[in-house]
Amino acid sequence: MEHALPLQTHRLRLLGGEVDALTPAGMLAATEAFVAGGGTAVIANHNVHSLALLATTPALRDFFDDADLVQIDSVPMIAWARLVGLEVGPEHRSTYLDWREAFWARAAECGWRVFHVGGAPGVGEKARQAILERHPGVQLGEHHGYFNVQGLENHAVLRRIAEFGPDIVLVGMGMPRQEQWIAANSRRIGRGVFFPVGAAFDYEAGVQVAAPRWMGRVGLEWLFRLVSQPARLAYRYLVEPWILTPAMLADLRAAATRR
Repeated sequence: MEHALPLQTHRLRLLGGEVDALTPAGMLAATEAFVAGGGTAVIANHNVHSLALLATTPALRDFFDDADLVQIDSVPMIAWARLVGLEVGPEHRSTYLDWREAFWARAAECGWRVFHVGGAPGVGEKARQAILERHPGVQLGEHHGYFNVQGLENHAVLRRIAEFGPDIVLVGMGMPRQEQWIAANSRRIGRGVFFPVGAAFDYEAGVQVAAPRWMGRVGLEWLFRLVSQPARLAYRYLVEPWILTPAMLADLRAAATRR
């Protein structure tokens, strides 16, 4: 993007993509620095699903290459990184459900104006109410994600976001739609730190039930989600990871070279 990183990060080549060894605290510090610096920035996140999509969605690779920071949103990714000798640990998992309370507290404290776009009509308002009950000082706008991202509806959404004057834009449209939308529209809005956040506001609104955080910490969140939505997620969790076999072999060769 157009400005230098506000902190030193350790970027890793992992499973065919690149990620930053970034803790949630480091992510929040970076967010604060990006907001203070003005302009736009992107703090993305990689998980096994996004890495598999890189093979079939070339534009998605451009998005991650251009991102200012890329969080590791996967305990299995961290376990694999450690197996191949990379300097990363459990503290480098950085995902919305783990840092949300610290984020909203910081948003209230710093006076950040946060806008969320995504989710079904009505979900964003329920999520907004839930967040404001916990953090009443937050300035939060929202718009659903059920609009034509190529047409006049998109222009109307962009205008609404720009009029709100966001410091942070959370985009929850699912992969790869949310990343593609950010790539196409962040500079048109002209300001804000952009986060792709998937189903974050579905969890806030109670539309989806989040896995217990202990399952996230031990790398079993995927199993909870698979059992909850088997028809939708069976391919993602049982078949899609095998797409990464060539990337895993490349990581093993790189590890052998380092030794």
